[in-house]
Amino acid sequence: MSARTFFASLAFLVCLSIANGQTPAPIVVQAAGPASPTGAAAVNKSATENAGSVAAVTKLLREMKAVNEETLKKQAAALQRLEELEKAAEQIKVYTKRG
Repeated sequence: MSARTFFASLAFLVCLSIANGQTPAPIVVQAAGPASPTGAAAVNKSATENAGSVAAVTKLLREMKAVNEETLKKQAAALQRLEELEKAAEQIKVYTKRG
């Protein structure tokens, strides 16, 4: 009987120490932003920001297009080199079978 009591109390203490060892997950609260303007000022501000963002997006897309065109040119050149290597390898196979 005393062995059961000992092991039960030991299990209880282990569970208790595990429960105390855990820390709760941190809670993240976002800071409040500045108050948004109202009325005509808000409309003018949003229209100006929208026009600026459209111009920025257009510029970004043009830059991305230029980078993509460069990448395509490099890939085309690499593909051409690979095709030349493949032709050379085929010729070597033909010559080795003859000899």
